[in-house]
Amino acid sequence: MGIEKTNLSEIDFSKHYKRQMENSTFQGKSAADWDEKSKNYLESMRESDYIKRLIEAIDLTGAETLLDIGCGPGTLSVPMAKKLKRVFALDYSHGMLASLAEECRAQGVKNVIPLNRSWEEEWSDIPQADIVIASRSLEVKEIKEALEKVVSKAKQKVYLTFNVGGSFVDEEILEHIQRKVIPRPDYIYLVNTLHQMGIYAKVDFIRSANNKFKSNDSESFIKKVKWSLGELTPFEEEALKSYFNNVYHKKQDQSFTEWALLSWNVNQ
Repeated sequence: MGIEKTNLSEIDFSKHYKRQMENSTFQGKSAADWDEKSKNYLESMRESDYIKRLIEAIDLTGAETLLDIGCGPGTLSVPMAKKLKRVFALDYSHGMLASLAEECRAQGVKNVIPLNRSWEEEWSDIPQADIVIASRSLEVKEIKEALEKVVSKAKQKVYLTFNVGGSFVDEEILEHIQRKVIPRPDYIYLVNTLHQMGIYAKVDFIRSANNKFKSNDSESFIKKVKWSLGELTPFEEEALKSYFNNVYHKKQDQSFTEWALLSWNVNQ
């Protein structure tokens, strides 16, 4: 009996990605969700070392413009604007763009152009830029379509970051509430989809301190876990309260998140 051979070119990785996204415990957030989140998001991001490490990894040689997709409150757009002629900051949340405007005023930055658009909308009027970045914002249902949009807007280089492992909640937290989750697609789906598009991305990793659930009290901690998991049962809330009071608050500075950094030069 012969061994059936599988040709990787015959596997539709974007289709498998979509199926796992649809089945995942971690569903996408609406613009309204991020509008609400924007009120405190900038301050929480200031404590993260992720942005610093990402900026260090980005090569600005020969670049004058940058498109920041999923810019949030400007944690990346604003420092990049200080080094470039112009930054286009794109987000589908009006709240995040309002926070971006406040941060630009506070930092004296006047060369950031805000753009209100989602991944699903039409992008023909979105300008091209020397460098395109999608930092932790590629949580889309149609990954190939999103990647094609990214490619169409980049003149020189592209940088994408994506969660490693597909889960947005620490395994230890899940164990304490006895919750089984279906993760989102891992970064390898992006690598393989890009490969089938004729793009051979370099893959690096950013390991950053995880302050996503950092809290001063159990109530805030439970609220942050609920943001990722959705509604919690009374049992789960009690388990989280006990876990925070007895374990997590003593070691929350020891939690880390791994991000895959995919990058490539355009037309090479």
